[in-house]
Order: sequence, then C-alpha cells, then structure tokens
Amino acid sequence: MPFIKVYIHFVWSTKNRHPYLHTPDLRKKMWKHILDNAKQKGIYIDFVNGYVEHCHCLVSLGDDQTMRKVMQLIKGESSFWINKSGLLNEKFEWQDEYFAVSVSESMLDKVRDYIKNQESHHTRKSWDDEYKELMEKYGFQRFKDE
Repeated sequence: MPFIKVYIHFVWSTKNRHPYLHTPDLRKKMWKHILDNAKQKGIYIDFVNGYVEHCHCLVSLGDDQTMRKVMQLIKGESSFWINKSGLLNEKFEWQDEYFAVSVSESMLDKVRDYIKNQESHHTRKSWDDEYKELMEKYGFQRFKDE
C-alpha cells in the first residue's frame, strides 16, 4: 500500500463570480456539505472555506485520485445538493475552471490560516483582486472565463 502526502490548494468561483453564497449561514452549510460528501467519496479535505463567490479547499490527494476527478466530484455534487436543497431561489453553478497549486508540508499551517480567515480577508481585498494576484504570482495566463 503506497503512502502518499500530496497537498493541493484548490480555488474556484461561482459561475460568473455571482455572490450566491451571500450569508455566513449558507456558506457554513456549503462547506460542511463539501466536507461530508468528500469524506463519503474517500477524498481527504484538510480545510475548506471561502466567501460569497468562491471556495478554497486544501486537499490531500490519494494515490488513485486526480485533481480533475476530485474537482468534478466536489463541485458537481455540491451544485446538485444546493439546488436540490432549496436554499437558494435561483440556480446555483460553479465556474468550470479552477486554480490549483501544490503545498509543501512546511507551508500547511500558513495555507490553513489563509483559508480559515477568508471572511476577514475579503473585507480588505476583493476576490477579483486576489484572483489576479494569484495568477500573476504563479505565472498563469488568464482563464477562459475572464
């Protein structure tokens, strides 16, 4: 049996960055559902949080998991769940694209703190500004949705 520790920090937004997750209560329900669902599917989520129009998720990939498959399972099922639950008066969708970067063990606590503090962080910096900084920091070109 292989022993693997590969941490990935995923970030993705709602469709067109629409603020679907507009209340703290709704966000808490979404993050809890993502955690519970991932656990059922054998996906280890170390930490999840976000804000009104995006989600951050620190995941430790298993030996048979790909980033693409993990994102499909998390995003697809959580969209289905929130639409089925009737928590919103409109159809919820996540953007197709996502950002993913590996995280070394020495940086795990820093990334956890960053994800944990999304509510206060976004009182000072918008998601659009943060997204642009991430793209520049890691040398990514613009995604299709921009």
